[in-house]
Amino acid sequence: MSLWFVLALMTAAAVFAVLWPLGRSPRLRGGDEAAIYKDQLAEIARDQSAGLISAEDAAAAELEISRRLLSSAKADSDVPAASHLYVRRTVAVLALVGLPLLAGALYLRQGSPTLEDVPLAARATVPPASASLETLVAQVETHLEKNPKDGRGWEVLAPVLLKLGRADDAVRAWRNSLQYNGETAARRADLGEAIAAAAGGVITAEANTEFEHALALDPNEVKARHFTAVAAQQDGRSEQARAIWRDMLTKAPENAPWRPLVVRALAQLGGVAPELPGDVAAASKDMTPTQRAEMIGGMVERLATRLKQNGDDVEGWLRLVRAYLVLGQTDKAKQAIADARQATGNSPDRLRALNDALKDLGLEG
Repeated sequence: MSLWFVLALMTAAAVFAVLWPLGRSPRLRGGDEAAIYKDQLAEIARDQSAGLISAEDAAAAELEISRRLLSSAKADSDVPAASHLYVRRTVAVLALVGLPLLAGALYLRQGSPTLEDVPLAARATVPPASASLETLVAQVETHLEKNPKDGRGWEVLAPVLLKLGRADDAVRAWRNSLQYNGETAARRADLGEAIAAAAGGVITAEANTEFEHALALDPNEVKARHFTAVAAQQDGRSEQARAIWRDMLTKAPENAPWRPLVVRALAQLGGVAPELPGDVAAASKDMTPTQRAEMIGGMVERLATRLKQNGDDVEGWLRLVRAYLVLGQTDKAKQAIADARQATGNSPDRLRALNDALKDLGLEG
């Protein structure tokens, strides 16, 4: 409230300083000039009496001074009337009061008087909503140049750099995060991923070392296990890669966000999982491989039969597609996708949910 009062005083002072001359009456100089001219006429008469100037020069000077005296008298008669002065002062007062009121009304209509103030220090740390990702990254990098031991900053920046394709910078950021935040299996795995990305997706010896460190800290670290399987695939050890991915799927929760990635990797490799998620592993632990395969095949076929009779179950269709992919039966997976879309075609919501889930599995076609 005190700020508004100060601003109002400043506005009034500024307007008053500009309009004050409008309210003042003009300075009347005619009387002063007439007295001066009369003194000059008397001085000419004294000079003529003293013989300092001739009669002709005295007459010419008196004529000129008399002309000026008449002009001064005329100016006195041209001074504005009191009514004009009243009008000018009224306009000045109206401007003094009206301009601030008009400005305030415009601000209340177009401005944001209820918007909370943002302290100057906070403005440097709160980026504008319209700032691009690259701009925000540049701001964080500037901050880290001044505060290189800010481990939290390095950990936040590293995955963003990797997403932007700046793999070498991401490697540096993850190394700093490890240095200042401490060693964890997740950070080691993230560093290995960045090193592999910097090498064009190849799991180098340096990257593999990081994955091994991660698994030594946590044998179930998902990212490290996945990239270990990728490394085995790249080295031609396909069976080892299949074994790792199968084991991951067996232990994975049904809603694990990384599950579609592993399913795709195993399907591309032509891997056949000996178990499906859920209670199948426990039920088949004492079976021979042949018995287990028969049991899994029977479950999949029963699911397919049920869905043909009742095709509204979107989750059921997704389970069937995943099962065919894990079993390496790609053609059946494609046919199941076509059947699912046909069965859910009469419900836009179900069809949309199905397509979104298939997209997550990398099966958009």
